[in-house]
Amino acid sequence: MNAPRPWMIAETNWQQVKDTRYEVAVLPWGATEAHNWHLPYATDSLQNEAMCAEAGRIAWETGAKVAILPNIPFGVQTGQLDIPFCINMNPSTQMAVLEDIIASLEGVGVPKFVLFNGHGGNDFRQMLRELQARHPRIFLSVVNWFGISSGKDIFTIVGDHADERETSLLLHLHPDLVLPKDQWGPGTDNLWKITAMREKWAWAPRAWTQATNDTGSGDPQHATAEKGARYFERLTNQFASYLVDLAAADPTALYQPAL
Repeated sequence: MNAPRPWMIAETNWQQVKDTRYEVAVLPWGATEAHNWHLPYATDSLQNEAMCAEAGRIAWETGAKVAILPNIPFGVQTGQLDIPFCINMNPSTQMAVLEDIIASLEGVGVPKFVLFNGHGGNDFRQMLRELQARHPRIFLSVVNWFGISSGKDIFTIVGDHADERETSLLLHLHPDLVLPKDQWGPGTDNLWKITAMREKWAWAPRAWTQATNDTGSGDPQHATAEKGARYFERLTNQFASYLVDLAAADPTALYQPAL
């Protein structure tokens, strides 16, 4: 049997928690949605849980007191409402959930909070701007795991959903949940007809079943578990370094003069 990991709040206990001064709380936030033909609906959440657990371990073993909260499995899916079981949580609902979680943490003196986002449809920055003003005693930040490193030096084709990166990560983390390769879709996108949209200086939410053909966006054909392991190690080590730095930082003195 495995012992409870003290940085994982769902596993630990009051005996451990009452004697620990946690410096950083991390909230993983994923989604429940289709990922091409071959990846599980929980892909975003499974990646989040594994990345946060490993980054939390690395940070904890350096002495940083981090607390990894349970992953929230529902994200913004307003462009996928016609796909069964793509469970939508509106931004206004996310805002209310964040308000309650942050207030709970602030109330017991946790000084720093990181929202670890694993779903491209979630955008928490404006929410944190508003919530930071309401909760000045806790420092708020967000990390999108796909923004830590693109992995362009590891992967042949970088897409943005159920692509080579996500397929490689799931082959590394949960190979039993990935369908055989002959069942992978090509992940081809359909382009916007409007030039400004194609050039990405205008933006609108994608209607997913029109923008994609198998719900994937990016060709996964070159994915391997070995690539996933390399990418996972890079992401978790870099995220852990942020947690270590943040845990040691004084949230009232986070800036320095430019050189």
